[in-house]
Amino acid sequence: MKGILGILLCILSSTLAAQNLKINGKVTDGERPVPFASISINGTNKGTSADINGEFSIQINDQSTTIHVQAIGYKTRDISINLREFSDKTLFIELEEDALGLDQVVVSATRNRINLKQAPVVVNVLNSKLFNATQSVSVAETLNFQPGVRVETNCQNCGFTQVRLNGLDGSYTQVLINSRAVFSALNSVYGLEQIPTSILDRVEVVRSGGSALFGSNAIAGTVNIITKEPVLNTWNINSNLSLIDGEIPDRTLNFAGSVVTEDLNSGVTIYGMNRDRSAYDANGDGFTEITELTNNTLGAKAFLKPDETSKISLDLTALKEYRRGGDRLELPPHLTDITEQLDHNTFIGGLTYDLSNVDMTNNYSVYISGQHTDRKSYYGGLGGGRTAQDSLLASNAYGNTKDLAALAGFQFTRNFDNKDVLTSGVEFNHSNTEDVISGYKRFIDQKVNSYAAFAQYEWKPAESFTALLGARLDHINVAGIYAVENIERNSNIKQTVLSPRLTVLFDITDELQFRGGYARGFRAPQAFNEDLHISSVGGEPQFVILAEDLETEYSNAYTASLNYSKSINKLQTDFLLEGFYTELNDPFTTVSTGASLPNGSIVKEVRNGSGAYVAGTNFEIGVSPSSALTFQLGGTYQQSIYKEDQVLYEAVSGDEEDVIISEFVRNPDFYGYLNINTSPFEGFAVDLTGTYTGKMTIPRVINSNGLLELRKSPTFWDMNLKISQHIDITENFHINLSTGVQNVFDEYQDDFDSGPTRDSDYIYGPSRPRTFFFGIKFGNLHN
Repeated sequence: MKGILGILLCILSSTLAAQNLKINGKVTDGERPVPFASISINGTNKGTSADINGEFSIQINDQSTTIHVQAIGYKTRDISINLREFSDKTLFIELEEDALGLDQVVVSATRNRINLKQAPVVVNVLNSKLFNATQSVSVAETLNFQPGVRVETNCQNCGFTQVRLNGLDGSYTQVLINSRAVFSALNSVYGLEQIPTSILDRVEVVRSGGSALFGSNAIAGTVNIITKEPVLNTWNINSNLSLIDGEIPDRTLNFAGSVVTEDLNSGVTIYGMNRDRSAYDANGDGFTEITELTNNTLGAKAFLKPDETSKISLDLTALKEYRRGGDRLELPPHLTDITEQLDHNTFIGGLTYDLSNVDMTNNYSVYISGQHTDRKSYYGGLGGGRTAQDSLLASNAYGNTKDLAALAGFQFTRNFDNKDVLTSGVEFNHSNTEDVISGYKRFIDQKVNSYAAFAQYEWKPAESFTALLGARLDHINVAGIYAVENIERNSNIKQTVLSPRLTVLFDITDELQFRGGYARGFRAPQAFNEDLHISSVGGEPQFVILAEDLETEYSNAYTASLNYSKSINKLQTDFLLEGFYTELNDPFTTVSTGASLPNGSIVKEVRNGSGAYVAGTNFEIGVSPSSALTFQLGGTYQQSIYKEDQVLYEAVSGDEEDVIISEFVRNPDFYGYLNINTSPFEGFAVDLTGTYTGKMTIPRVINSNGLLELRKSPTFWDMNLKISQHIDITENFHINLSTGVQNVFDEYQDDFDSGPTRDSDYIYGPSRPRTFFFGIKFGNLHN
């Protein structure tokens, strides 16, 4: 009997040992280790991460199992293993480069980390590879390289930029910083040019309605700007010199460094940038087309893991920017004919606490984020070379703006059997904008409080089908005073709005996917980015004010897409065809009233239109036969139509007529991009990138009342060429040298308004003429 019990105990102990075997492994790309790769066991919530040398160990309970391996920049791989084969030897895993980024992890689709292929909505990701290929200094210079997205410059004097998604202007886009909605209306005026690419990990873009998740202003989509995480012990210094039109210098100096502890439980990244750009005058009239600019950025991002199931994350960024355009930049603004001068001090920060249970089925997140901007401004002129009285009147144009945005929230995520996912949460968002130009009696005091609850259920009844059903309930309170000279408007809006969202993902085959969706959105009456920018016409400022009894704008957005992607050995192919239709009810439209104030200023009024829609098609093609060659091409064909003809200029005298249009202005029917990266031999790379902008209708003010004429712009091919050489000095010291030309064919606007009475908003096309650049980068990483 004792002998039988002994045999049974031996069998049981050996079985238990087999069921709790530790596997040791190493992840490489065939030549070098892949640090911090993510390793998990399919069908469970168990996982681990490789260390800086690509090495890992993981406890496995079953004799046979499948390991899921994922790393940034590499193709995801599933490996079936038998425990007995690796009980006494190392498991080596080799990953291939993901040249087209098809296996990236994104957060903007569902508010949770998810593989790009499994996301129920289309997500475009811009990463450091594209930032480097295009030699982009700021976010504004790189967003164009994806379908459905255009970044345009709207002012000669100050360089105001905005991003358009699917044919809708910047106020319809929700810009997020590290997934938080603290990028305010004021930040949207100049913020895209203030954020350097050197601090970015990536930018995720979701086109069409996303308001069910991220807030009321996401009618056109979301742009999620994600800053660098500390993942390695690294450092780098990067310097770039650009010569605009071959002579005007634009200098940048970047640095970044990260420190991570050996146990990977804490780390910090510190980064900074200094940019100094001289002003550029394209037509020799003494007035700038590209502003003088100085930007200083300093930031940090840190994390701490108190234990295996919790994480604290902190990010801080400080921006100080000075920009000035117009004439005679060496003089005080009120002694010039035209000056737009802005001095920004911005601070952005966020703190997040993530907590999970041991099985990783319940995930909790508590977060707070905030942004504060202090802006000193000057929008005016016509004081230069004239009388003392003119200079005194010109001094009225000095102003001050204070802007605060704060966000606090809680999110709960429940994973059911590693398939269905429930996400829910609450948020409070507060913004306070105060904009004062005392001399013009211009005053905006706007407070917006939004209380929101959101929920979505990700349902996966089969491996080939996913449905995402969600809704966001917003209670919004807008209290605002909007005044200029003798005109005053008051806003006191309290309303509750439910914004539903439904998307589906169906894998027709392993290579072909269908996605479709519907989202409802809204925008409450308030001052948006363009309302906080004051342009100059006829030497006088042009103010925007809200109309009385302005109603809330609603939208219904529909999308459908087919995505074909296939990998054959090292060949990667990807094709996307997407259709979109967005209907706007009571859309906000800006009308030039033809009226002028006693001080000579022109007044524009935001009114409700009768309705509009934007419909179009996005396409994207990607091919990579090897890691040495990548080809990407994308474009958009669209129509932006008012349901009834829209008044842009309202005549005030008998010898004038209303200016009426049926289509949106500044919206080309077709635009697109090209991106070719090749490395013909080790360490040497050539990048050819560019954007195409089709013809579009551009309004131009032709008299001091604001009378408009409509012009048709030409088409533009804005092509860039870059060559670079990588040099390994030692194993931990590397140099990258680069040079090239932006806007190779010098396709640049050639009919700028000139002189002190020009319409500063009459600007379109590429952001700069032909520009030569030279760069050098030092660091301890190979790339």
